[in-house]
Amino acid sequence: MFATPKSLFRVLAFAEAVTWTLLITGLILRATIGLDVAVSIGGGIHGFVFLTYGATAVLLTVNQRWNVGTAVLTIGSAIIPYATIPVELWLARSGRLAGEWRTEASDHPRDAGWVDRAMRWFLKHPYILLALIAAAVVLLFVVLLIIGPPGGSK
Repeated sequence: MFATPKSLFRVLAFAEAVTWTLLITGLILRATIGLDVAVSIGGGIHGFVFLTYGATAVLLTVNQRWNVGTAVLTIGSAIIPYATIPVELWLARSGRLAGEWRTEASDHPRDAGWVDRAMRWFLKHPYILLALIAAAVVLLFVVLLIIGPPGGSK
């Protein structure tokens, strides 16, 4: 299903935009009819997808060899409602999502570094990579839930 970086990123960029809709809808329902649970549900789903999108953007930063500016723009786009869609379109049109997963070393100097070596190993073991990313996202999500919502509670 996610045979290329582009296919994975496209799904998560769209999911991030959809979950913004859930969160905004929840905020409207809380403000208009006092349905606080709508924010909890929409916010929880959005938060989980937000963290997953961020983790995927970091993985693609290494795989696609993006510069720092591209990485910051891509990760930061999740903060602005619906911005992941135009960023994904820009990344695709500019060729920044082109190519396959880099599972083999090349002559590129970065391929000798530990980050790229680790990425290649994990890409050759995708279930371990998926489990590790899922565990990291869940752990961070739980920590953030314990800390509390942005802006504090009522």
